[in-house]
This record gives sequence, C-alpha cells and structure tokens, in this order.
Amino acid sequence: MAMTGNETARKQDGPEPVPLSRNRGYTILWSNMFLSELASEMVFIAFPLLLLAHAASPVEVGLLTSALAAARMIANVPAGVLADRWDRKKILLLSQVVRGAAMGSVVVALPLGFYSFPHLALVAVLEGVFSSVFQPAEHAVLPQVVPASQLREALTRNAARPFAALLLGPALAGFAFGVHELGPFSIDAGLMAVSVAALLFLRLPRRPVTSAADAGREPARDALLGGFRWLLRQPVIRTTAVWIVFVNLAFHALIVVILVASGEAEVASGEIGLMMACFGVGGLLGAVVAGRLQDALPAPVIIIGSSWAFAAIAASMAFVPGGVPLGALLGLAAVFLPVTNATIVSYQLSIAPDEMRGRLSGVVGLCADLAGTVGPVAGGLTVTLAGGGAESLLICAAALGAVALGATLSPALRRFPRMPVSR
Repeated sequence: MAMTGNETARKQDGPEPVPLSRNRGYTILWSNMFLSELASEMVFIAFPLLLLAHAASPVEVGLLTSALAAARMIANVPAGVLADRWDRKKILLLSQVVRGAAMGSVVVALPLGFYSFPHLALVAVLEGVFSSVFQPAEHAVLPQVVPASQLREALTRNAARPFAALLLGPALAGFAFGVHELGPFSIDAGLMAVSVAALLFLRLPRRPVTSAADAGREPARDALLGGFRWLLRQPVIRTTAVWIVFVNLAFHALIVVILVASGEAEVASGEIGLMMACFGVGGLLGAVVAGRLQDALPAPVIIIGSSWAFAAIAASMAFVPGGVPLGALLGLAAVFLPVTNATIVSYQLSIAPDEMRGRLSGVVGLCADLAGTVGPVAGGLTVTLAGGGAESLLICAAALGAVALGATLSPALRRFPRMPVSR
C-alpha cells in the first residue's frame, strides 16, 4: 500500500514525539517550577505576617522584605553560570533541599523559643538565593526533555504557572497563618520535600562537553560576563531584553498607581484584593488562549500588538472608577502577557546553545528583577509628582505608549522569527 504525502513526511522526520501530557520529564519540571513559584509567593506574605505577630518594627519588616528581593535579584547571574557549568539536576535538587531546610528551621526554632530577626533574615536570604538558582537550571533543562517541535507549546503551558501561583500563594499563606503562625512555613517545607521526591525521578540526557565553560575551566569573570556578551551579540534577543525591562518597569509602576487610585476612591481592602486577583485570572485566561493566538498570528503582531494593547488599557484605566472595574482592566492587560512571554522565551531558548541557556536565563531574570525593583519606586514618584491617581495612570499609559512605539520602529521586532508549530 502506498503511503500518503503526510505519512512519508512523518516517516522522514522520525517518530511522532509523545504528547506533553505523557512526557514524564516535562511533567516533573512543570510541577516543580509551580511548587517553587507557589512557595515564593507564600513566603513573600508569610514573613511580614510573622514579623508583625512578634511586634517587629516597620523597619525590620522592610529590611527583611528587601533582603528577600535583593537576594533573588543578585543571585540571577551567578545562578545562570552554575546552570551552564554543573549538573543541572543536582542544582535543582540542592536548591529545593536548602529552601526546605531553611523553612524547616523556622518551624523548629519558634516552638523552642528561638525567635530572632537575624535568623529569619538568613532564611529569607537563603530562600531568595536558591529560588533564583532553581529557575535558570529549570529553563536550561526544558529543551533537554521537550523536543524542539513542542518547545513553544511547553512554554505556553508554563506561562500559566506564575499566575496560578499568584492566585493561590498569598491566599494560602494568609489562611495557613490564621490557623497557626508556623502554618505557611510548614506548608512551604512540605512543598519542597515533595519537589525533591519528584526530582529524583527526573531523567536527563548527558550533556556533551563542548567548551571550556562546560568543563568548568572558564575564568569566573568570563563566566559571569559571558551571558551579557552573548546577549549583546544577538540583535533580536538584545531587543527583547530591553522590551522586557521597560514593560516590567511600567507594569510594576502601574500596579502601585492603581493601588493609590483605589485608595483615593476609598475602595475597601477586600475589593482591592479582588482587583489583584483579577490580574492572576487574566494571566490564566491568557495562557489558555496563547497557543491559538500563536498559531493564528505572526510573532511581530503578537509582540507589537500586545505593546499597544498595554498602552491603550492603561489609558482606559484613568477613566474608570477604582475597585473592580479597574481590576478588570488590569486582568485584561494580563491576558496578553502569557502569549507574548511564551513567544519571546521560545525564540531565546531555541537560538541559545545549550552551554549558554542558563546564563541567558540569568541575565534576562536580572533584567526583569531590576525592573520589578525600580518600578514600584517609579510608581510612587509618579503619584507624588502628578498629584493624583488619574493623572498618574495617564503617565504610565504614555510610558507604555513609548515602549509600543519603540517596538513598532524596531527592525528586530518587526522581523521577529516565527517559531515552528508543535506537532
């Protein structure tokens, strides 16, 4: 019997890859990264609650929260080097073991009467550092367990994780703390134990030693700067890194401005929480439709179109009342984030050689975290200088409009390559 053209093509291309739902390696990675992000969202709420319950000063609360954020940010680039130079599975395991042990120390110390701010600060730093160590290794491992033809689909599914963690983490931390002050930390330690158990079953192909960096002979300075140097030589990735910085900065500023505008409108605290939940819901909805949008639209249309959508939605926020209507618009903006992020990261991972993927992830993570650190400050300054929520929202919209204009004029983004469709 003669084979059809499609059957012949499949024969030449090799066997069909198993669906992602049956890919054990991908399932383990997805689950572990979700547990990692969920734990991060929980502790971000749990630490301030615990400090306040023990009559800590506002300065101590601010210092510990800043230490957690700074540790995450500073660790990004060294974490990328580790992911490229050493055994990635061992890095994943070590990260979760240290984080679980750190949270476990809180669970053990407090009932014994050993509460101290330096101890909690150390735990926060360990959590920040090793959550950052985990992420580049996970990003670098993904192309090892997922075929190139399914990478875009995998990253689209991954885009739902942070929004799901954002929805569940703070609520779970608050509920668990209401039951017992050690509840969030006990749950966190348990999540890390589950993560370690699952990672033991992860099977990765052996990585060939192709460079001095892989063999660990590259000088430390060159290793740390290697990701920056490689990124600067790639016009498309360099441009997307700049886009990520400014979009993240504007979004973090926008959230602060939204909170201020809601305060001016005397919105109840419960409704403000609902507004923030809209952001998570919008992101989850965006992840659901991201695959269809990527199939239907060219990559430049997705990136540039999303940029203009962000600006238009931010401008609309200035003309709606605070509370749920404002939250609904924030959720609408979040719908566009998963498809855009998946489009950009798919290209980054497909173009980066294996020995550079960890460092690329570390550099991009540093860019995003820097923007996340500066953005809230910029939002506060915007409100102070503009003198009102509506005016500040229009300034944020103008900033996002400038980003959209820059994206439209960028040759690299106008000719952004299209990733292959998953088979």
